[in-house]
Amino acid sequence: MAREVSESCVESLLIEMVSSYSDRFYANKPELAARRIEAIGYQVGHQLSERYTMERPRFSDHLEAIKFICKDFWSEIFKKQIDNLKTNHRGTFVLQDNRFRWLAHMSIDPSADGSGLSEEGSGALVDNKAAQAASMHLYFPCGIIRGALTNLGIPCAVSADISNLPACSFVVRIKV
Repeated sequence: MAREVSESCVESLLIEMVSSYSDRFYANKPELAARRIEAIGYQVGHQLSERYTMERPRFSDHLEAIKFICKDFWSEIFKKQIDNLKTNHRGTFVLQDNRFRWLAHMSIDPSADGSGLSEEGSGALVDNKAAQAASMHLYFPCGIIRGALTNLGIPCAVSADISNLPACSFVVRIKV
């Protein structure tokens, strides 16, 4: 029997983890908070890929492993496949999720840090704060992808791009 965890529990855990590392543990060092969050994601991805590939033969090439991440691995975690996969055939892959679950319910308090600013200035501040909060939440899934691929024998770097919430692109660059 497969063990599953409630989606709301995972989302709450992610929110608390990001909040703890960003606001308490490393409040003055966002780069260090980001590295710690990504490292936790790396461990999770490494262990999940071990579990999900236990009874599979090794992948023959990078594209096969990336397709596994986009279809099977993503389906296990998010109950849907990646919406789009692009590659330049030189070691860079872009995984597009048009409705990334962990960003779908994000909101930002418009009154936060907006006191004393004109309306024009506070709008830019709120947008910046929202983008910053969303990007902190993306270090964990970037770590999950990197951990999974590293476990499959593919050393890589993973970054995320959010241009239109809740859509998200993950850029995977294979290290040669």
